[in-house]
Amino acid sequence: MIKDKKPYNILVVEDNPGDFLLISDYLEEQISNPTIIHTVNYKETKKILENSESSIDVVLLDLSLPDKSGELLVEDMLLLCSQIPVIILTGYTDIDFSINSISKGIGDYLLKDELNADALYKSIIYCIERLKKNNELTESEKRYSELFHLSPLPMWVYDIDSLEFLDVNEAAQRHYGFTEEEFLSMTLRDIRPQEDLPYFHAQLDLARKHAHEYMSGVFRHIKKNGEIINVDIQSNFISYKGRNARVILVNDITQRLEYISAIETKNKELQHIAWLQSHVIRAPVAKIMGIVHLLQQLNLSEEEKDGLFIDLVSCAKELDTVIHDIANKTHAARLK
Repeated sequence: MIKDKKPYNILVVEDNPGDFLLISDYLEEQISNPTIIHTVNYKETKKILENSESSIDVVLLDLSLPDKSGELLVEDMLLLCSQIPVIILTGYTDIDFSINSISKGIGDYLLKDELNADALYKSIIYCIERLKKNNELTESEKRYSELFHLSPLPMWVYDIDSLEFLDVNEAAQRHYGFTEEEFLSMTLRDIRPQEDLPYFHAQLDLARKHAHEYMSGVFRHIKKNGEIINVDIQSNFISYKGRNARVILVNDITQRLEYISAIETKNKELQHIAWLQSHVIRAPVAKIMGIVHLLQQLNLSEEEKDGLFIDLVSCAKELDTVIHDIANKTHAARLK
């Protein structure tokens, strides 16, 4: 038989020498070199757990110790072993007590009369790995909670089927004006303008068909004060407390869209000004150049010259009017 060669520090809390010897034999049958620490009462066990320089991988606990036993012993041991799996080894069959102990955090509940090396080893490995996975899950949930609740952008989680808000961060509460209690009593429909609901339901059908896919889009939302905002939504699937849900990240782009609209309006005005400069101003300039050419090239009578000078003055006035119009339009565009 191949033994487990990993190092294990195992604390055996057992006041019966015969039972301790049997447990030690079982451990050494499955594990190459287990470090077995033995205590015979709660006081000694507490001292070991509070002052042990080497970490304990698992505690094997007898329920009947000279100075403490039963439910009180279980509760106090769980306080000492918050990060150490505890396996109860007992000679008493009490289903209700075993269920209650496991519900409080005991890793496993084994009867001494049914115990063997293989069952004990499997229980130890199972409890160690389960605690490791639970710690990883707790850490993952902590990271999610920090990312979610500390995000400067509004975020929420909603149920895909009912559309209920399941969780909402502080940024969303500040931005939309609803309290957490108000959000959790609402659905997604409540933050959509009434006239947008047909489009909302069409998008909702699409999201349900592709529930596990990343999705994004620009939509209109309504705040508690009635203000309608434009938002860029990023969403993805998440399993939240056993419910199919989506986590949403919201970026309010209302001001950005207003800025873009203002720029587009100003660009149109500038294009009109440019058109004036390139087309409207060209007509009087062309006339002036033509008149100057006639004055230079032709032998004209005084009467003809007077007529051309009158035309020249008229063109100059027309040009001055166009220039003033362009200047006024340019100034108005700068003020917007």
